[in-house]
Amino acid sequence: MKGYLAHPTLEFLGAAGTVTGSRSLLIFQNTRVLIDCGLFQGSKESRQRNWEPFPVDPHLIECVLLTHAHLDHSGYLPRLVSHGFKGPIYCSEGTAELVKVLLLDSAKIQEEDAGYANKTGHSKHKPALPLYTKEDADKVFPLIKVIPDQEWVQIFTGISIKLFRAGHITGARSILVNLAMAQQSELLCFSGDLGHPRMKTLRGPVAPPECDYLVLESTYGDRLHERIDPLDALEGVIRQIVQDKGVLVIPAFAVGRSQEIIYMIRLLENEKRIPVMPVVLDSPMSNKATEIFLKHTSDHQPSETLAPQDAQSFFPTEFRTVESPDDSFLACMQGGPMIVVSAAGMLNGGRILHHLKSRLPHAENIVLFAGYQAEGTKGRFLQDKGKAYGTLRIHHEEVEVNARIETMPALSAHGDYEDLLNWLSHFRRAPKKIFLNHGDPEALQSLKKHIVAKLGWDTEIAVDAKVIKL
Repeated sequence: MKGYLAHPTLEFLGAAGTVTGSRSLLIFQNTRVLIDCGLFQGSKESRQRNWEPFPVDPHLIECVLLTHAHLDHSGYLPRLVSHGFKGPIYCSEGTAELVKVLLLDSAKIQEEDAGYANKTGHSKHKPALPLYTKEDADKVFPLIKVIPDQEWVQIFTGISIKLFRAGHITGARSILVNLAMAQQSELLCFSGDLGHPRMKTLRGPVAPPECDYLVLESTYGDRLHERIDPLDALEGVIRQIVQDKGVLVIPAFAVGRSQEIIYMIRLLENEKRIPVMPVVLDSPMSNKATEIFLKHTSDHQPSETLAPQDAQSFFPTEFRTVESPDDSFLACMQGGPMIVVSAAGMLNGGRILHHLKSRLPHAENIVLFAGYQAEGTKGRFLQDKGKAYGTLRIHHEEVEVNARIETMPALSAHGDYEDLLNWLSHFRRAPKKIFLNHGDPEALQSLKKHIVAKLGWDTEIAVDAKVIKL
């Protein structure tokens, strides 16, 4: 044991005071374990952090534990590997399949953005370079190691991990880490992003029985979603579209929200609450993610309804997917009533921008936000200020905003503060300390107050780059 640190340490390298760039470094007996390896997204200032040197030499990191596949938790992996990381990446089977889709798409976007900047001169860098390439992403995949749920798996001497369903997206897991010390063991839990039990497609999260230290996400730590059936709210929006003969445009994350919305439309059709109409999924990545989703029935709610052998019962009656750019362009021109689900969910790129250019100027259309919109994104701007401001800048053009802008918090894949408190209530003892991360400042402060008031547990807000001795 000579030369080992006497105590484990924890350091937040991202998602401290913000909801993006999730990266936590655990050091135990000189073994460096990185929990999540996410991209910083949102504002230009935030994205710039992706280009900074990683705070720890990637050669010195022994492994990565991945809670789920969303890019704010996995999207930096190609960069980490290209700079020298060679260890295993542990995750669930669903995450292993989804992360391949998301990283390849992210690499494609990085390369296309760099190419566009070089072509148009919209960059101070000559030449503009991608953060990483498809070749960089391909080097990640051989390092991925799938581990089963609810079983202890030893990953290093003295370090074991166990996965618990997080209910956020397919494959999302909370990770319990057991550190075997000289006199006793310490249990650390990393919640990852937690869902809630009200989704139509996914089962709710499962809490581990206990832990000594907990790193808890706080995305909606200051929100209480309406306890209404989201089918009721979606029905009302769709009926308005039918009445006005408009187009409902839903910016949706390719993984998670797209599948939830598609299935909800089918349920409304089954119950004859809305008429059958064209439903277009314009996102090649969403198409791939849906195939993966249908395979992982253990995450489903209820699983028998979404069995892959009966996948057609999942899709709306007049559902079609769009692959080619030409077909996407034609979908932008099609008349209503119609529903379009497209990515990216925060309007930070992708085909959704073309649909918005076509639909925003017209009052009969509705844009419906169904997921969290980070500060600094076009999505947050349109959600909060677009209607009052009157225009939204897309592809260097000002596009008039005359369409209705709606938000349905009940469709979020993140639990609100009541859901998080309920998850905590299943612990059979209080952790020694809770660290709150993955939240904006208001959400972090609010959740801390709720936890202290209801449970009386020692809670502090994660601070970027602060080394904590456990």
